[in-house]
Amino acid sequence: MTEITRHTSTPGPPPLNTAIRDPSPLVGRPGGEAEANGSGLVFKQATEPWEFEEISQLNYASFVEEVPQHPVNDDRTLVDQFHDENTYFICRRGPELLGMICVRDRRPFSLDQKLGRLEDHLPQAEGAKLCEVRLLAVRPELRRTRVLPGLLTMMARYCQEGSYDYVVMSGRVSQQPLYRHIGFIPFGPVVGDESAPYQPMYRPVGNVGVEFAGKFHQRVSAPPGDPVILTPGPVAMPDAVVQAFQQPPLSHRSPEFRDLMLGVRRRLCELTRANHCAVMVGSGTMANDVVAAQLSRLNTPGTIVTAGEFGERLLDHADRMGLEYVAVQHEWGESLDYDCIKRALVSNPGGWLWAVHCETSTGALADLSRLKALCRKHDVKLALDCISSIAATSVDLRDVWLASGASGKGLAAYPGLGLVFCERPPALDPALPRYLDLALHCSGANDGAVPFTLSSNLLAALAAGLQRQTPELLEQIDRDGRWLRAQLRDLGFSLVASEGESIGAVTTIALPTGPSTNHTIDSERMGNALAELGFYTSYASSYLRERNWLQVCLMGEVSRPQLERLIPVLAAQLDALTRRQ
Repeated sequence: MTEITRHTSTPGPPPLNTAIRDPSPLVGRPGGEAEANGSGLVFKQATEPWEFEEISQLNYASFVEEVPQHPVNDDRTLVDQFHDENTYFICRRGPELLGMICVRDRRPFSLDQKLGRLEDHLPQAEGAKLCEVRLLAVRPELRRTRVLPGLLTMMARYCQEGSYDYVVMSGRVSQQPLYRHIGFIPFGPVVGDESAPYQPMYRPVGNVGVEFAGKFHQRVSAPPGDPVILTPGPVAMPDAVVQAFQQPPLSHRSPEFRDLMLGVRRRLCELTRANHCAVMVGSGTMANDVVAAQLSRLNTPGTIVTAGEFGERLLDHADRMGLEYVAVQHEWGESLDYDCIKRALVSNPGGWLWAVHCETSTGALADLSRLKALCRKHDVKLALDCISSIAATSVDLRDVWLASGASGKGLAAYPGLGLVFCERPPALDPALPRYLDLALHCSGANDGAVPFTLSSNLLAALAAGLQRQTPELLEQIDRDGRWLRAQLRDLGFSLVASEGESIGAVTTIALPTGPSTNHTIDSERMGNALAELGFYTSYASSYLRERNWLQVCLMGEVSRPQLERLIPVLAAQLDALTRRQ
């Protein structure tokens, strides 16, 4: 439901006794390669000669020295008898092999030789397509890390993409609880000998890709290394940004600093098609305060549109600045009612409209061209909060009077610099606090001068972040976002924003809550569990906790393989938390 309310306020705290508005696993496709963000772990199909040499040495350590299944030899290597027919998936860090699993689909299997025809032992197996897990070995000190689930997930994908019906294996008797946990069912008698007994096992392939990675991730701890950062800020930064930040600081009055500032302003204007950009120390909140200060100079009522947390914060900015405005308030995640916005603008001709381009709390993106058209038609100045849309989607600030941004989020730099874009630099206003006077921040537009101290390290990092911005990057964010949302819907998750209004960089999940769903999945519990497994999502903000929402954001350095690893882990956590209740 959309509501229109009129607000008239004066700056400063409200009088006493006055009611205050409450501002409400790591895998790549077989044959491909995926690397953990900072951990150095690489999962891939073995292809190089040296990788096969490492496999033979790990086989020896596992199946000769640890489990006495084969005789010792002076070479300390063990080559499987079906080596030429095996498909090997490995995990390595640099040249060091950490684990491997191999699969074979050519009959007879080793279990055929031990038990006879397998179809006679398996249910509904006549005519089915089978493959066998030949070998599985992980270095002992790494068996409770992501190495094993990563290997299992690669093998599971191989089984699904090969359209196999059953996977069979010989599981060590001592590891039966583990194999049963990931869905293997024992059949037939124990094989091997007393020193190395094995239980024949099978499982239908089914949805093994999700189940193997998901169930197993519940039992492992995250390896050392950088997590996968999927929050709206801070974000994972490219190495070039980190290196730029670590350079010796420059005086903000030096020629080098001024050249750096000119380059940053020019690139920001090119990225957004804005005429001018002011850069100041502070967060996006500071930039919105500067916008509110400029709105106060118009001395005319305006309109503020809200559909989430950050739209509601614009109301708070306006109240603190003493602005008079009409609030067009939507339910959080609701599609914007442009007819309702139009009616509000008609009531304030010659005024202003302030809205959020990307509502970070819901992941919904406003129709910028439609807002521009409405403002042109009704002679209204358009101000935008673009903090989460700049460098996350295409942003065209032509015909936009003022817009706010920030150095973090899509720009993939350190937080700490606020951005205000404007059609033309305003005149000085001594009635405004010095730091809120946009004219002062714009005064050095032609020579790179700044009115107040500003960190060259933050500015250099922002310059490096701007270098990665390309149309191709925006297209990739959009593709990855659409792929992610489709995967989440397939898993049964409910998304807050509609598909037609979703931005690729922010996906907000409404986790089930209340008696109608028969269970509640706590967002904080799920977020903490994901963090323990190396995936940092957004869930801790009060407005997310209140609504039981969890967010996955593709700002900064986020790759498709990282998202592919996230999906089975999310599925497993959903399954685990549901079963726990």
